[in-house]
Amino acid sequence: MTDLDHLFQTIESRRAADPDSSWTAKLLSRGPEKCAEKFGEEAVEAIIEAVKGDRDRLTSEAADVIYHLLVMLAARDVKLSAVLEELNRRQSQSGIEEKASR
Repeated sequence: MTDLDHLFQTIESRRAADPDSSWTAKLLSRGPEKCAEKFGEEAVEAIIEAVKGDRDRLTSEAADVIYHLLVMLAARDVKLSAVLEELNRRQSQSGIEEKASR
């Protein structure tokens, strides 16, 4: 099991937790739209740090982005394994070909 798989399983297990005791449970209890909003906020913060060139802050914000992406996926019942399968499928063709096929 990868670290991402473990994190995703932890996020899914928090769904049933008390929102007052778990940030993940609180996010999930607010619904998919709030989870998506939070993911967007974190993505913007990562972009800002990338532009500024602060590697340490970018590392921290990238971790937030990955975590909030996984929460957003869980909120919509999209499995991490499905996303990874899609990435694997895309490796069989060039990015240009893949983009043109959409």
